[in-house]
Amino acid sequence: METERVTEHEKPAVSSTTDPTHPAPSGDAPTGAGEQPAGREREGAPPRPRPHPPQPGDAAERAVAEPTAEDDALSERSERERRGGDRLRFVGAATRRIARGVDLDETVLGLCRASVPAYSDAILVYLRDPLPVGDERPTGPFMLRLRRSDRIPEDPLSAQALQAAQTSAGLAAPEAAGHPADAGYQGRAAAEAAGLSLGMAAGMAAGAAGTAAAQLAEVRAGGPLAEVLRGVRPVFADSPAASAALPELLGPERDVPGGHRAILAPLRGRRRVIGAAVFLRRPDRPAFEPDDLLIAAQLATHTALGVDKAVLYGREAYIADELQRTMLPDELPQPTGVTLASRYLPAAETARVGGDWYDAIPLPGSRVALVVGDVMGHSMTSAAIMGQLRTTAQTLAGLDLPPQEVLHHLDEQAQRLGSDRMATCLYAVYDPVAHRIVIANAGHPPPVMLHRSGRAEVLRIPAGAPIGVGGVDFEAVELDAPAGATLLFYTDGLVESRQRDVWTGIEHLREKLAATARLTRPGASAPLEPLCDEVLDIVGPGDRDDDIALLAARFDGIAPSDVAYWFLDPRAQTARQARRLARRALTRWGLEELSDSVELLVSEIVTNAVRYAERPITLRLLRTDTLRCEVGDDVPQLPRLRQARATDEGGRGLYLVNRLARRWGATRLSTGKVVWFELPVPDAGPDPEPEL
Repeated sequence: METERVTEHEKPAVSSTTDPTHPAPSGDAPTGAGEQPAGREREGAPPRPRPHPPQPGDAAERAVAEPTAEDDALSERSERERRGGDRLRFVGAATRRIARGVDLDETVLGLCRASVPAYSDAILVYLRDPLPVGDERPTGPFMLRLRRSDRIPEDPLSAQALQAAQTSAGLAAPEAAGHPADAGYQGRAAAEAAGLSLGMAAGMAAGAAGTAAAQLAEVRAGGPLAEVLRGVRPVFADSPAASAALPELLGPERDVPGGHRAILAPLRGRRRVIGAAVFLRRPDRPAFEPDDLLIAAQLATHTALGVDKAVLYGREAYIADELQRTMLPDELPQPTGVTLASRYLPAAETARVGGDWYDAIPLPGSRVALVVGDVMGHSMTSAAIMGQLRTTAQTLAGLDLPPQEVLHHLDEQAQRLGSDRMATCLYAVYDPVAHRIVIANAGHPPPVMLHRSGRAEVLRIPAGAPIGVGGVDFEAVELDAPAGATLLFYTDGLVESRQRDVWTGIEHLREKLAATARLTRPGASAPLEPLCDEVLDIVGPGDRDDDIALLAARFDGIAPSDVAYWFLDPRAQTARQARRLARRALTRWGLEELSDSVELLVSEIVTNAVRYAERPITLRLLRTDTLRCEVGDDVPQLPRLRQARATDEGGRGLYLVNRLARRWGATRLSTGKVVWFELPVPDAGPDPEPEL
């Protein structure tokens, strides 16, 4: 039994040692705080000591209340790491924002928006004027012009808004950065310690970013500003170099914040210094820290590289635009019997260079060749190929080849330029005398004809293969070209986009032309220039994926009563016969006063044709706003104007033509040549009064 008592006595002893503040786990209720159950304490055993909570001032309490030096070091290191991570996140976000800029203004704006208010309260960005491009060596004095400035509005940000702006940018708020909550007081104290009052510092931060700062500053060779820019590294305003460089940059009348409230950061591109940035902070905000110089260096470096990229991109885009526009006609000719109008719109900014072109080429016989084409791709190469194909088309048109033959030779030329040089082209020849048009197509969208009645139709023309495919034949069709009708040539940029396919766009274009024609009075043709503007309205704001070339031709034609045409056999009497026929036509048209000049010039040209021709020659007179005479023969050699010597028997005919005619020329045809001249038609006087 004694053994049982010892065992029962030891159980509460173990339990009380494990947790002295709680009762033993048993079914009996405790008799009192810290007492053993009745009947279980051995007789004569000394009372067990009761534990008590530590009193104030004990060593245990002091160990908990007072952190050790090791804890302080760990806390400081953790705070530095957190602030370093915030700076890295800010630099990453800021550089991404700067890199999004494509042109110069977007790049500088990205720097300003990334810096204010997350990093500074105001910023001034100066760039070299003019900015050198690539390897260009700057000439003249080194001038810096204020390109852009930004600042916090005059009403200061609330603590919550400023903290939100800094947090979103990855920077810590003043309290989180290890500064007391009353950061504004410390900022005022720092400003006053630097000899700068609160009002003066705030005025610098707000005014320096406005018009008060110098707009243009000259960097003197060997001066303090030149030394800072040559050093490349950002410096605080209180450094010896920056204290003299900032007044030179901002102007001597400007008060520059002292201490660490201003940073001057040079902007160095790939080859040279191209500008400078000034970061400013108000007195009610903590001053810059030494680590902020690293942030300024990163911002300056990425901005300078972005400016270099933007300048190069701008120069390339300018060269490409000029190249493309110089390859397009400056102005369209106004041949007899047809009225022309055109439009050209470059593509969007991301693909502004293309290979679309149009042309109108006068041909013999008052005809005109109408051309529109589109080289595949958007690059300077596309623009260069477009220029070569346009020049080739002009040369082929001068040979008076049929449209299908012109496309065949263009296809061969494209293959000579390269295996991947492909283009679409539409070539048409309009004859105002016959009121007919011959069209050949090489994979281009079909033209749309708007009749005088207001009906618009898409012409059915064989599509053909694009130029550059090789080994294909092109087919030409001949269609009526009634007087008063308008034929519209265009490139696929007008009718095709990411929102619609080509044929949907063509149908939309046809409906637009018909709707525009209904706005004009019945029986009248819509004016060409407003018609072109209305057609371009079908292109939505987001549809400019490709450049657009547009060529509109209004067929006026030449009435049969204004045309005189003869075939003459090459005989010795032909010159006399030609003079008689010309005089008779002029009499019928009421142009007797031109008879002497016309007879002389016709006689000289016909005599030269009869001398070498073997087949009948042609003589045609056209009366429009000018009087045009054309003499054709089967000899391909073109006459050349030369100065006849005193002993020469001939060689003076073309000299007379050159002196008497307003214009003249000679064009080679597939069957020979045509020599033509034009004379001005005298103004018609008032109608004679009827005889009484």
